[in-house]
Parts: sequence; structure tokens; C-alpha cells
Amino acid sequence: MRTPRRAARVAVLDPYGAVFLFRYDNEEVGVHWAMPGGGLEPGETPRQGVLRELREETGWTDLEPGLLLGTWEHDFTRAGIPVRQHEDIYLAYGPRRDPSGPLAAAHAEDGILGWRWWTPPELAGAGEALWPPHLAQLLRPRPGQVPAVTAWTGAHQ
Repeated sequence: MRTPRRAARVAVLDPYGAVFLFRYDNEEVGVHWAMPGGGLEPGETPRQGVLRELREETGWTDLEPGLLLGTWEHDFTRAGIPVRQHEDIYLAYGPRRDPSGPLAAAHAEDGILGWRWWTPPELAGAGEALWPPHLAQLLRPRPGQVPAVTAWTGAHQ
């Protein structure tokens, strides 16, 4: 039997639509790319959790999760425990930058091997595993959605 686990992640898009991803190494799944985020603490809402995880994993404190892009459930093993994880995935816009601050210990504990910004074509043609596997489709602009460049620059004029 798998232990239920609630989590939240955030797709951070730069002004040109590239998404920031971490490269993780999980004991069961192996190496894969995923958005910043993780398990919720007791009493924490998904939005609170994603802000905390974003701060802990990137050092960024100036982003605000907006649109709920969707949810995803998947099974994996975490710290030797089989879990069924339900993730809320949010969208945020921000500048293209690297994580900052003393993050090495947190990255080592979470199995984070590195990071990079992925353009939409790179994401669509990814040769490595992505979590969720349908990430490229999830990030495709929807009818009526404001393009990333406009959304970022418009929010900070």
C-alpha cells in the first residue's frame, strides 16, 4: 500500500516562455527533470507550500504562483517509503536567473543534481524523463492566455 502525499510545484516561465527545471536523481525513477516544489507540511496550503519550496530550492522570494495549471498523481518511492503523490501545479512568471543563496545542503538532501532553463522546443523534444511526462503540453499557451513576454512585462510596468 502506498502512503498518500500532497505536494505542489510551480512552472516558472521567463519572459520568453522558457521554463526553469531541476535535474533530480530518485532512487526508484532515476534521473529526471521537474519543476521546483515538493511535499506540503501539515496545515500548509498548496500555494503556501509552493512558495516555501521555491524559496528553499532556489532562494527566490519575489515570485507569486498564479494560475493552477493542473494536477498530477504518480507513484514513487521517497526515503524508502512507497507514496502516491498528488501534485498541484501552478504557473509563475519571473526573470531568467540562477538559484541564489546557500542551497547546496538542500539540493543534496533532495537529490537535485543541477538546473537549467528549457525553451518550449527543447521541452517538446526532451530526450530525458520529465515530471510530469506531459509537461510540454501543460505549458502550451491556451486560447486567450496572455503570452509570457506580455504577462511578465505587463505585471511590472
